[in-house]
Amino acid sequence: MHMLYDSDSFVVVHMQPDADLPADRESAAMPEPTVPQMPRHGFEIVDKRSGKEVYLDGSWAEMFQQQILEWQRNTPTQQEVDATLDGYAGLAQNPVIVH
Repeated sequence: MHMLYDSDSFVVVHMQPDADLPADRESAAMPEPTVPQMPRHGFEIVDKRSGKEVYLDGSWAEMFQQQILEWQRNTPTQQEVDATLDGYAGLAQNPVIVH
């Protein structure tokens, strides 16, 4: 889990199912961990104003990843990033209980 963005209005976290696995399992001397057959990354966007969150995975996550790459190329203002995230806030249905 990597926090990508934190403003007064939004938090964006990149969830990676294999991020906590050791790079070299043989040298880690650990039993083989149970990993989903189809590990998928995703993004959690928390709208601090409404107290709700949305989790993007699959094609939504891929589209959002493209947006992040575009932000890295063009370095938008915080207002521009928040305006884009506000578009995703309409998808947020789940109340944030513990964060």
